[in-house]
Amino acid sequence: MSPTSSKRNSGNANSITIIDKLDYPPPNSPRRPLLAPDDDAESQRRSQDTSYAGSFFEQVAEGIYERDRDKMQRVVQRWLSFVWAIVICLCAGSITAFSLYGHLFQSKLHYTQVQVNIVSIGAELGLYLFVPLFGYLCDRLGPGIPSGLAGLLFGSGYLLAAFAYKSGPPPSAGGHGWSFGIMVLAFAFVGMGTSCMYLSAVTTCAKNFGRGNAKGVALAVPIAAFGLSGMWQSQVGSRLLYVRNPDGSKGDVDVFRFFLFLGILLLCVGAIGFFALRIMDEEEMIDEAVDELERSGLLQRDEFFTQAAHHHGYGTMETQDLSDSTFDFLQSEAERLKMKAEEEARKKTWLLNEETRRYIMDPTMWWLAGGFFLVTGPGEAFINNLGTIIETLTPAHVATNTSPATHVSIVAITSTLARLITGTLSDILAPVGPVHPHRRGPDSVANSLSSLPPLERPRRFTVSRIVFLLTFAFILSLGQLLLASGWVQNHASRFAAVSALIGAGYGAVFSLTPIVVSVVWGVENFGTNWGILAMTPAAGATLWGAVYATVYQKAADRGEAGVEKDPEDVLCHGTACYAPTFWAMTISVWIAMGLWIWAWRGPGGWKRRGVAV
Repeated sequence: MSPTSSKRNSGNANSITIIDKLDYPPPNSPRRPLLAPDDDAESQRRSQDTSYAGSFFEQVAEGIYERDRDKMQRVVQRWLSFVWAIVICLCAGSITAFSLYGHLFQSKLHYTQVQVNIVSIGAELGLYLFVPLFGYLCDRLGPGIPSGLAGLLFGSGYLLAAFAYKSGPPPSAGGHGWSFGIMVLAFAFVGMGTSCMYLSAVTTCAKNFGRGNAKGVALAVPIAAFGLSGMWQSQVGSRLLYVRNPDGSKGDVDVFRFFLFLGILLLCVGAIGFFALRIMDEEEMIDEAVDELERSGLLQRDEFFTQAAHHHGYGTMETQDLSDSTFDFLQSEAERLKMKAEEEARKKTWLLNEETRRYIMDPTMWWLAGGFFLVTGPGEAFINNLGTIIETLTPAHVATNTSPATHVSIVAITSTLARLITGTLSDILAPVGPVHPHRRGPDSVANSLSSLPPLERPRRFTVSRIVFLLTFAFILSLGQLLLASGWVQNHASRFAAVSALIGAGYGAVFSLTPIVVSVVWGVENFGTNWGILAMTPAAGATLWGAVYATVYQKAADRGEAGVEKDPEDVLCHGTACYAPTFWAMTISVWIAMGLWIWAWRGPGGWKRRGVAV
């Protein structure tokens, strides 16, 4: 209570406050102004108000500055990751330079051609068999850890191969060097490092730029860079890391130094990638994915309850504040929502399983896969054995006037150009078809209407992707035909035409086939569909590599006609070393073209289904 004489009648419900005259000061009494504090207090208050206002605006300015700086850091980090992903791809394809030194395994380590092919097959198996595992690591742990792992695989593989090579011929070849199995293991590590490093780089580009307008370019650039890696590395090996002949001229690549160079380079590139490769705004991407799952109904039990509570107006109440009847009601609603979400999940699972079943049960898929196997196998075998093929083009006493490094570069350049050109032209010139043509049955109304004239005006000039595929497959077979016919024998300079034709055909087929898969069977299950088809090159390379090695070794054992065989010479010379294999490869590609034509225009083919492929 104040010291005034105010009185309250607390006994009455409607209490009346009586204001006494002492509640007001006398008229002539001195009164202190309401806003008249002393000077020190006033100045202090104003100073505080000024400091508060200044502090507020400073905090706003600092917040804006921190936000802009954080945004700029994310942009810079995103582009630095992209740049380093390109650097990684420019280094990761070192296995494509195998032809640069493959023939030296024969001449220096006395490996047979079969053993050389076993080494390359070990690299191929390491390259293909562990792709799902490395992709899982990239998605779960980010690209940095797989990049570091790839560096370790590359470093250990190439360093192991370097010292195995330096040790000399193995005991099986009459030497005292390391076992042949160590070299196979080393190249299996190299193959694993190749796929792991490549996936880490491509995953970085896809996730950092996959939601923008430039996602096509963001993926095309690293893929093209990967194709060029073997070119520059083979040039470094042949022009810088070479041995001197006794007469002082430039000799073959110094395999030991070349392996050390690759091992140290790729170990450093992978280690830097461990820190440089980052997925920016991943939290935002995850939140968007979670929102999509929530909108799809894929929620957990407690989230269903929260959703039901919000829907019926109880979202702001704690669970313990709800009555038993209300809680039971919301529980039943949550169960209903859960059943609905489970139905949606079953629908999605059924869709993917059904897409996989349709894909596997579709005969045209097997025609496409069979053709892909028959084309890519000969292409892989040619690239892996390019170096030994060059040695067969001239007699043993005649020096070859070309080098494997030159032809590795030719294959890399023509393959990269063919991938970019065919991918672009097929998008521009290919016919435009209906959406989801793979879900239309032969008796469906949509399939029946496809024979009627289209409502929209079609393109004046269209070229099917299958026409591109057949054209470049024929170009590849033409290179094999020229080699098998003996046109290049004793004319090593003509071998450049063979390398260019096979490189262009091989690159175009690898570019067009996944596009055909996405057009014919859709993109919903594309990863599984293309993964199934992409296993065939490993099998094809193994088969045709074995065929080439067998033919080569038999011809090497017989020796050239009319020429005495040197017991120390394990190399083969003459058309007998390769001609039977490449005649068979040419026929193989032509059979593949027939399979693709059947899948396109045969009974039940894509043309009859109305698929604008």
